Amino acid sequence: MKRLKKALTILFIVFFLVSNVYAADYAKHITVIGTSDMHGNIWGFSYEDNSETANNGMARLYTYIEGVRAENPNTILIDAGDDIQGTIMTDDIYNDTPDEPHPVIETMNYMGYDAMTLGNHEFNWGIDTAKRILGQADFPILSANVLNPDGSYMTGNGYVIKEVDGVRIAIIGTVTPDVPIWDGGKEGIDDMTYLAANVAVKNAIEEIGDDADVIIVSAHMGMYAEFDEDNGSDSAQKILDDNPGIDILQVAHNHVVVSEKQGSTVIGGCRNGGRDAARFDLYLDEDNNVVDSTVEIVDMTGVAPSEEIRGIPLVKEAHEKTISYVNGGGGEDGEGGVALGSTTARFQPENEIRGIPEGRVMDTAVMDLINKIQLDASGADVSAAALFKDTSDLPEGDINYGNIFDIYKFDNTLYRVNVTGAELKAYMEWSAECYNQWVPGDINISFDPEYPDYLYDMFEGVEYEIDLSQPKGERIKNVMFDGKPLEDDDVLSLAVNNYRYSSALKAQGLVSGKKDWESSSSIRDMIVDYFADNSPVAPFVTDNWKIVGVDLSKDDPRRADIIEAVNAGYLDPPYAESYNLSDYDALMAEAEANQSSSN
Repeated sequence: MKRLKKALTILFIVFFLVSNVYAADYAKHITVIGTSDMHGNIWGFSYEDNSETANNGMARLYTYIEGVRAENPNTILIDAGDDIQGTIMTDDIYNDTPDEPHPVIETMNYMGYDAMTLGNHEFNWGIDTAKRILGQADFPILSANVLNPDGSYMTGNGYVIKEVDGVRIAIIGTVTPDVPIWDGGKEGIDDMTYLAANVAVKNAIEEIGDDADVIIVSAHMGMYAEFDEDNGSDSAQKILDDNPGIDILQVAHNHVVVSEKQGSTVIGGCRNGGRDAARFDLYLDEDNNVVDSTVEIVDMTGVAPSEEIRGIPLVKEAHEKTISYVNGGGGEDGEGGVALGSTTARFQPENEIRGIPEGRVMDTAVMDLINKIQLDASGADVSAAALFKDTSDLPEGDINYGNIFDIYKFDNTLYRVNVTGAELKAYMEWSAECYNQWVPGDINISFDPEYPDYLYDMFEGVEYEIDLSQPKGERIKNVMFDGKPLEDDDVLSLAVNNYRYSSALKAQGLVSGKKDWESSSSIRDMIVDYFADNSPVAPFVTDNWKIVGVDLSKDDPRRADIIEAVNAGYLDPPYAESYNLSDYDALMAEAEANQSSSN
């Protein structure tokens, strides 16, 4: 008994000492909530589908943010950009209305943001439009690496210092310096100076000096270089490598979840559309030294959208105006309820396997329509375009503006450029890297998850095959142009959107020529005009390309069993990795177990 009492006494003393050390070490607790890439999704609504979403939107974010603020009043709210672009509301209505308040900025003001970093999509309409819209913010807009011609920060601020519970917190904002790659030539874009992000952050930290206890960097870029692999000017990792004293690093732009810790730096990034919030918690001692930190990415699934946000008069007006605009055919005032045109049938086939889009494994009417319109408008020999969304389709019957947005969501213009046969085939090989290599026994074609859907282009004007039995770089076979094999020294004209021209053909060094023509209207407007002139439009498929080098065992009953289990929801879709017949027994056991647990 004496030994037990002695042990309990020792445990109590240890607990007392540890508790007091803990209390001393963590005298202050500050929470930082980071959002990014909200892309104009205020309500939590898909205007092209005319339906509520279930897991995103700024209204849901606000519900979560208010809960955190109630838990910890010492909370800071920051954003890493790409907010005023991305929906029909923003792109087709409010970004072109110079005298009206902008609903996204109005919402962010209401939400109580402490700072926002520029994203590359803030530049899509030129410098004056960006400054006009962002100038409505009640919070600082940060642009540490984008300078006006006179050397001042584009938005007036490269960083801001906030004091919370006696802690001085510096927030430095930097955007990918690749903006001119995408938007060069637009009003004012080329007049700005775009510094390497790591250099701009270093300059800001030196300027801040001892005026801050905590350093936060809000970077609109991914962890790793997008274009500048040699120097890392567009790499958040390079920012951290050159500035190891950063306490919080917020990343964005790539629309992927990032949650990690390098040394004492917590790093977090979210998906797009208000799908997630990054929560950073800092624990400080009495001297304002950070002694611990954590990061968590919080999914908005299950979070109820805030009726406060949806009740903001401008937000409600904008939401209703956008729905009217879509249903009204996209006219200036969005009124009238007149369809843009009509179709005679759907443009996409049903998926054989749940989650494996037929529109990316075969030629379809959606892509042939877009490429035909691009060929007609440009007069080019060959056209390239992407299926931006796996589910993009045109329904049978009347077509409204939402349907057009569904098959072409970006406000791209069209370029024409001369390419050699060798360059075109190199571009086609680059595009075909999105597929995984097929191996014997695979029952489906699958996709490399490192290659986003929008990077896969399909080509019209040439006939070709994609041999998925071959590794990346060796897949494009039997390219024919005008009934003859395409020779490497042949010269053709290519129609391609402005984004792909800059970010792939030029940035990847695939094409040496320069554009010799640019459309005066967007590709989306071209599609609208096509329906106005040609309705009813019948779906057509040229079947000018196909996948070869695969045997999907379509006559094997085991394949049918696996597909049945996938389509019933008992197996996950084999999108990033094919299911193979050699795993049949294990797959069936997994499906049976999942079926039993669901009953």
